[in-house]
Amino acid sequence: MEESKKRILVVDDERTNLVRAKMLLQEEFNPILVGSGQQCLDYLKNHRPDLILLDIMMPEMDGWQVMEEIQKKEELKSIPVIFLTADSSPDTEAACFQAGAVDVSVKPIQPVGVMSRIRRAIELHEYRENLEAVIFEQKRQINNMKYDFIVSMSNLVDNRDITTGEHIKRTASVVWQVGKELLKEGKFPEILDENYVETMRLAAPMHDIGKIKISDSILMKPARLTDEEYEIMKEHTVFGKQVIEDTLKNLEDKLLVQIACDIAMYHHEKYNGKGYPEGLSGENIPLCARIMAVADVYDALKEKRCYKDAFPLEEVYAIMEEDSGSHFDPVVLNAFMTIRDEISNNEKNK
Repeated sequence: MEESKKRILVVDDERTNLVRAKMLLQEEFNPILVGSGQQCLDYLKNHRPDLILLDIMMPEMDGWQVMEEIQKKEELKSIPVIFLTADSSPDTEAACFQAGAVDVSVKPIQPVGVMSRIRRAIELHEYRENLEAVIFEQKRQINNMKYDFIVSMSNLVDNRDITTGEHIKRTASVVWQVGKELLKEGKFPEILDENYVETMRLAAPMHDIGKIKISDSILMKPARLTDEEYEIMKEHTVFGKQVIEDTLKNLEDKLLVQIACDIAMYHHEKYNGKGYPEGLSGENIPLCARIMAVADVYDALKEKRCYKDAFPLEEVYAIMEEDSGSHFDPVVLNAFMTIRDEISNNEKNK
């Protein structure tokens, strides 16, 4: 059946070459024939062939230009491409590989040679995809183990501060969701990627780990803290960084350690420089801590505490919007506001 055959997209402006390619490929593969570079790109908007045979010399848009467009798109760049060219010089071959091709076939096409190249390219591509899937699953399992360990560490605080346990899980979820939204919006491209967002999710539960060094009389006080007690409570940020550095110093995932330290140390900094412990301002505050600040305040406002009632959600949003640019990074807060209903619904469904 045609559906079970691997699809080979053949791109050539000469009809004779397309007919020959079809005759050569159709017994083993499902050839799709297009006569120009633009037709190739149009096809790729809605389809994913298993391999592309791409002629270099074509009018209007040549193979180099087509390949450049393919490489720009993350969803296309993994498709194996074999260049077709009449130029067998070493320089041309090197240029083909540099452009992103997996192989080069010299025209006129030799049936045995090109079929062998196609089979090998598809096999290598499938092997790579399978290997990446295995690596992804292993990484997922490792991340789950890290997360369980981190939550267990953070629950040491939970045993003393009854407000902390669910708080660390909720805020970790908000941090992850806001990070995903910022990534989707293309914000902070020099910092944000999928790995950074996932690492923030793993690190966020440790943001209050420093409270383990705060005395019970302050941590569990069922009323507002005095000014002196508040100054002591503020030290949990510095303590948190110290605990993380001491506990995770041998961890190979240095990004996790760095983000965890930054979140613990700086999540009470304010965008206008009036926070603590160092009075950092603007983008001098690590991005992960600016995101954590939004998640932390959001959760604190909407949840009932021993010294206050929970605020209604609309009032929570109004308070936070009023603090945009003073307490919060406006870009981060805007991302939060964009998905606030989704965040709220996710919490209700858990």
